[in-house]
Order: sequence, then C-alpha cells, then structure tokens
Amino acid sequence: MGELSFFEKMMTNVRAKCKYYTGYPKDLGSSRVIHFSSEREFVHLLHEGYPVVVAFTIRCNYTKHLDKVLEEAAVEFYPHIKFMRVECPKYPGFCITRQRKEYPFIEIFHGPEQLGD
Repeated sequence: MGELSFFEKMMTNVRAKCKYYTGYPKDLGSSRVIHFSSEREFVHLLHEGYPVVVAFTIRCNYTKHLDKVLEEAAVEFYPHIKFMRVECPKYPGFCITRQRKEYPFIEIFHGPEQLGD
C-alpha cells in the first residue's frame, strides 16, 4: 500500500489519542448505561458503593452525541463506575429536584447522602 495522506495520518493520530472520539462505529457489545426507571432503583444502585455518573437528558442533538460518549465511558470504566441516563420528560420529578434549567447535564453521585443536596 502507498503512503498515508496527511488527513489519514491526522485522523489515525486523533483516534489513537482521543479517548472518546465517536466519529466511527465501535463494537461496544451490550449497553452498560443503566436507564433510570425509579428513584428506589437509583438509591439501591448508590448503596452498592460505586460512584454513579448520571446524565439528565432531553431529546436533542446534544443528547445523541452524549449517548455515544456515555456508552464508551461506561464500557471503559465498568464495573468501578456506573453510568445512568435519565430522560427528564419521562421523570420530571427526579430532574426538578436537581434544580437545573439547562439540559443535558451530568452529575456524579458518590453515595445516597448526596440525594438531599
């Protein structure tokens, strides 16, 4: 094969250096991102002792990109860090308690005592 073009060299370098480059499909297997279904399940997850990264989302273009990044990060950090996605239109009560107006946003929980903050 011939020598790689400048662009191909650059893209190879970007893919090698960037942890969460999502410009090409990856086979990540089954999803490790947990979909929020109830606050009880969330509290149970916190009691397992692992940090939980929670993405509070609505349906928009930013969320599509964020989903890809979450999937990759969840695969990389499993089982030491759990990742959860909350669809705020479906669970407005849980999202309103976080008192944020901009979506999507991410919050990291280290234990159940943080729920009251």
